[in-house]
Amino acid sequence: MSLAERLRRRFTRPPEAVRAVVAASTDPDERVLAWGVLVRDEGWLVATSRGLRRVPTGLPLDRAGTVEVLHWHEVGSARWTATGEGGGRFEVTALTEVEPGVQARLPVERHALAEAGDLPAVVRRRVNQTVVASHRAPLPGRGGVVLVARRVPGQAEREWAVVFDDDADRSDPVAREAARQKLADAVAAERPS
Repeated sequence: MSLAERLRRRFTRPPEAVRAVVAASTDPDERVLAWGVLVRDEGWLVATSRGLRRVPTGLPLDRAGTVEVLHWHEVGSARWTATGEGGGRFEVTALTEVEPGVQARLPVERHALAEAGDLPAVVRRRVNQTVVASHRAPLPGRGGVVLVARRVPGQAEREWAVVFDDDADRSDPVAREAARQKLADAVAAERPS
């Protein structure tokens, strides 16, 4: 993207539907950070101060408040693959809490963009800003877990969670106990005695 194109994009207002979605937010401080144009006139993928939103083309403005947000601290991964000409593909994996301290990966959502603009850089920065600590730990026998501490808006303390490499391991009592102990050790190591 040329410098002139980046400047034009930076000073261009978001599309009306995108502005309406953010204006209808329950967070009065939410603002648009970047947006990309989805292929086949499907709408926009929007990075806001709260998270990612997919705004469809033709969204009635009175339904703007129904567009869900994937909060930054709920994004497990967001992989960007550029395809040239300013477009590319995002593969976003969201996390959901399945029990206190345990998160599971949801199915990957794919977003094909005809024009991405600053969206890939903004998404990377926002997701990275939520992660305070992250490390992998093996489980007895096979597999492993990721122990992750994230900043969550409105919470003073970081939130620790464990994510199993394989969801099937969550039902294995030995793996669950090992993961629970690794998480407890990570939390204890962070707190001063």
